[in-house]
Amino acid sequence: MNKKVIVGMSGGVDSSMALYLLKQQGYEPIGVSLKYDVWDDPANDLKENVCCSDESFEIARHVCEKLGVPYHIVDSSENFKREVVDYVKGELRAKRTPNPCVICNRELKFKELLDFADEQGADHVATGHYARIIDNQLYKGKDPDKDQTYTLSFLKREDLGRILFPLGEYTKPQILQMAVDAGFEFYQYRKQSQDWCYVSDKAFQTFLEKEIGIERGEIRSVEGELLGEHQGLHFYTIGQRKGIPLENGPFFVVDMDPEKNELIVSRMGKSPELFKTQINLSPFNLFVDPPETPMQVQAKIRYRQEAEQATLYPPTQNTISLEFDTPIRAITKGQYAVFYDGEKVVGAGRIV
Repeated sequence: MNKKVIVGMSGGVDSSMALYLLKQQGYEPIGVSLKYDVWDDPANDLKENVCCSDESFEIARHVCEKLGVPYHIVDSSENFKREVVDYVKGELRAKRTPNPCVICNRELKFKELLDFADEQGADHVATGHYARIIDNQLYKGKDPDKDQTYTLSFLKREDLGRILFPLGEYTKPQILQMAVDAGFEFYQYRKQSQDWCYVSDKAFQTFLEKEIGIERGEIRSVEGELLGEHQGLHFYTIGQRKGIPLENGPFFVVDMDPEKNELIVSRMGKSPELFKTQINLSPFNLFVDPPETPMQVQAKIRYRQEAEQATLYPPTQNTISLEFDTPIRAITKGQYAVFYDGEKVVGAGRIV
């Protein structure tokens, strides 16, 4: 068996402990950091991409040197702009809410790591994601608070046999303790960023203004009453409460009409217009053969949501339909629905 494995290194504790575990298990890991692009604007307080800044590269290099493994940096900036940033801008211009992490994992991160593995003669790649692969099937990670199968749900089925997730059987507290025991105590005090790695949350409004632009339109109630003016539908997402330029709130975004450029709002956070049971998904990605009859699954439409009982219907052409047993709040075009059979990931699709 070829023991050589390429390990994606972000400089964080998870990827570092993934490399550490593989080394302990007798593999021959090679650490690789992917250098992404970052939005070049004074408003962007990330300055450098948080997961591939000079500081994170130095930490990753330090970990690799301490564990006696090779380390490389691969410049993926142009591919990142083309595959991820252009996707985000395209979805925003189409008045959909993008999910860059889902697309990055499929179109960039794992593709780049697998290409590098081929160059190095390695059979496998590994990352610090909390997920498991069993018999070439994707399963939830053991830690329910850290399970990352939502953002991994568009990986290519044929690639699963080459991917390793060493942290899948561990919880986050166990990994932090492992880092301390292995001599990497500094990870106890290192904050992990929650921003999109291209632009910080604080600068995202400015990013939208400069990169997508201002497209003023009317704000109307669900009854059709004109309430005010918005700057562009791309500034909003279904279910949003903050940032709606109306007095005497709160108001909640319940719908958008791209053709009329209208934002539809309600005073009720549980407005009936916010709840739906059936959604269509395109494109979709399955880790099992397409169902020929309706299939009972558990599904969720956002990363932190609890999975709910639903029925997955056989696909028709490029679309697959999902029907929840109970109405789900704030189903958002452009986001991804991920469906499970217990712990196993059945697949996912973009909400259209």
